[in-house]
Amino acid sequence: MAIKPATTKGTRDFSSEEIVKRNYLKSTLQKVFERFGFGPIETPTFERLETLTGVYGEEGDRLVFKILNSGEKIKKADTEALAKGEFSKFIHSVSEKALRYDLTVPFARYVAQHQNELSFPFRRYQIQPVWRADRPQHGRFQEFYQCDADIVGDRSLWQEVEVLALYDAAFSDLKMDGVVLKVNHRKILAGIAGLLGAEEHLVDFTIALDKMDKIGALGVFEELKSKGFSDESLQVLEQLVSLKGSAEEQIEALKVLFADQSIGLEGLSELEFIFSHLKANGLMAVALKFDLTLARGLHYYTGMIVEVAAPEKVKMGSIGGGGRYDDLTGTFGLKNMSGIGVSFGFERIYLVMDALGLFPQALQPQTKVLFANFGAAAAEQAYRFLSQLRNQDISCELYPTEAKLKKQLAYANAKNIKKVVLIGSEELKQNSFVFKDMTSGTQETYPLEELVKRLA
Repeated sequence: MAIKPATTKGTRDFSSEEIVKRNYLKSTLQKVFERFGFGPIETPTFERLETLTGVYGEEGDRLVFKILNSGEKIKKADTEALAKGEFSKFIHSVSEKALRYDLTVPFARYVAQHQNELSFPFRRYQIQPVWRADRPQHGRFQEFYQCDADIVGDRSLWQEVEVLALYDAAFSDLKMDGVVLKVNHRKILAGIAGLLGAEEHLVDFTIALDKMDKIGALGVFEELKSKGFSDESLQVLEQLVSLKGSAEEQIEALKVLFADQSIGLEGLSELEFIFSHLKANGLMAVALKFDLTLARGLHYYTGMIVEVAAPEKVKMGSIGGGGRYDDLTGTFGLKNMSGIGVSFGFERIYLVMDALGLFPQALQPQTKVLFANFGAAAAEQAYRFLSQLRNQDISCELYPTEAKLKKQLAYANAKNIKKVVLIGSEELKQNSFVFKDMTSGTQETYPLEELVKRLA
């Protein structure tokens, strides 16, 4: 039985045209990263399972693609744990490795493992594929590229300013106007949890709040109520999330509410520093927005958090995000190594740029000259000139087999090749060639010795 030709769910093939656009996006981001002093690294496609579990939260852990053990190792499966319903224990007995879920945790492992070889603060960028067992939908895939930039080894708030300025520079270079950077702070969220009398439920609170865009305020309140939040605390939260005005006005209002919440006041102070310095230096392509409902459910964030919203012209979810993390490398035995990182949603940025027509028109690599094939002797002569043109960086090719001229010209049209060289038996005798302009349809005969000069 023939195998049905199909990609697996959540993955895609890419055409030459798409690859050229993806390479353009990648090279543009690389140039911006390097302009800001970030250097590239790469980490393995898969990591130890224990490296990737326990840091993304319960929901994130479920989306990690586990790799089944092979050979003799599969015999070590803990079937007793399976029978008892101890699924986590069973999974770890049959799987020791997993595909990357993101680039941040492998980066933290990299820093801890290579700490004696690095100069701190260490600035790195990384562009590699990651995998998530998520439900595929528009702009969301199971295999996709991430682009991350991180600075570790420094707690200065100037690093927050740096990564937000990096976003601005990148979207400016990509000519993408209308991007919004939604910014919040985990300490502000901790302050809110304190106001609600729910400090011990901060994780539940941030996970629910992170769904505000998906399920709305009512959905969030219902989830929090199911987690034990009282009606009185939800009334306070409703007042908080309905705050209006500029970032400065909202921060001033929160200062009053946080009078007894020192951690919340600390977060507000840090945001004031970040906002004031970014505005003082001017932003080219992005707008800053203080978003009190932004939570970013990943547990490792400890300070400023950011999420990138696409231009309103295109219906698309977040196209980037990140924040400050103070404890991520501690998982690997390296304590007191604060860091901040941001991620560019490569796939979604591509879709936005494609929808807005932001890719340059002349990206597709294109054959400039086609040498028609009129038999062995003519092809041998044509190939000598083809090699000379390629040495001058002119893209050209020889039609591989002798065929009717109509078929060869149809091939040139299909590939949008504008110049065709005809060297047949008569041209060989007369030491000449025919140049056919496929745009105008005209053709002229010239001496062979002028071929390179006329086509170069």
